[in-house]
Amino acid sequence: MNSHLNITHFAGPIRLELGGVVRAILDMAGALAAQGHGVTVVTHDPTDVPELWRHNRPGVPKLVQIDPPGALGKPTARSSDVINRIINASDIVHLHTPWDQLNPRIAKACTRLGTPYFISIHGMLDDWSMSQKSLKKQLFLKLSAKAMLEHAAAVHCTAQAELDQSKRWYPGGTGVVVPLIFDLDPYLLLPGPESAREHFNIDPSTPAVLFLSRLHVKKGVHILIDAAKILADRGVKIQLLLAGTGDEPYIAGLRSQIQRLGLEDSVRLLGMVKGEQKVSLYEAADVFALPTSQENFGFVLPEALACRTPAITTRGVDIWPELESSGSTLIIDQTADAFADALADLLSDDARREMMGESGRSWVLETLNPESVVGRYSSLYHQATGEDR
Repeated sequence: MNSHLNITHFAGPIRLELGGVVRAILDMAGALAAQGHGVTVVTHDPTDVPELWRHNRPGVPKLVQIDPPGALGKPTARSSDVINRIINASDIVHLHTPWDQLNPRIAKACTRLGTPYFISIHGMLDDWSMSQKSLKKQLFLKLSAKAMLEHAAAVHCTAQAELDQSKRWYPGGTGVVVPLIFDLDPYLLLPGPESAREHFNIDPSTPAVLFLSRLHVKKGVHILIDAAKILADRGVKIQLLLAGTGDEPYIAGLRSQIQRLGLEDSVRLLGMVKGEQKVSLYEAADVFALPTSQENFGFVLPEALACRTPAITTRGVDIWPELESSGSTLIIDQTADAFADALADLLSDDARREMMGESGRSWVLETLNPESVVGRYSSLYHQATGEDR
């Protein structure tokens, strides 16, 4: 039996500013290719695809760019020919998100051509997510997405909590739980906090609380700003660093909130932070805080923990039980008072933060070891093709 497969990931726009789904696709495809599988990534927007992927090099995924789909996800004639040819040459197709309108068409082509497919739902069928624009989502499920989910070789979830919440939307389908592949390479040799402190003018004598994610109402950034005000009123001095991008109306609202609360000197919007500078920023923070309403895997949490930065978040994160049991993360209510109390307690206890930081780094390096996790994906793919490794 040939243990290497031809695996194709169909993705929407590959732009890191769009968040965790893009990070997941890049890490998953890269890790599978490094294991010797033939991996192709198909997208209509390759903005943040690694340069090496554009040159058909061995050991890395191959990039195929198609035309942007039209209304209701309809591909152009050229794209349709490319999609069918790629599916026909693939042992496995892996789709991402239930709401991409092109995906049901790809799923139907897979069924017609006899190529098994998986679909990762990336937390988008969680209870909170389904409460947003609920009628529109349920209509799309009824018209095409439910059949796509139920005919998949498996619906991929990253935590048991995600599977428990999502299964009602594809009762005739099969759900599986496998963690996302987390690229450990940037976190094996940490660069230290000095670069970020210098670049962002972070005062090491004042506790730094970091939020790093998409600036979106779902993430609860406004809650964190309210918590900073509560701490300021108590006389607890912090630096609240907000890293990320988002829709301008929401960001304008955050700026207005900061000004209204008189926090201009202690709360700062840093914009998008990438690469080694991002790792250094995690290290420069005393605590990472994410007051989110819903998060599937939440890459930023393992990233912070890999940098020995303890975290505070909510039960809106699907992997919250794993984070809590690791000893690295406080799981609290999604309120400004709860975050203010947790931050005050944690920032006052250096020994506890150090212990949590070490526990978090150990948990990430052991539990999210990519070689182990990628092997679980390979096993699933082989089972779907009728081969057992």
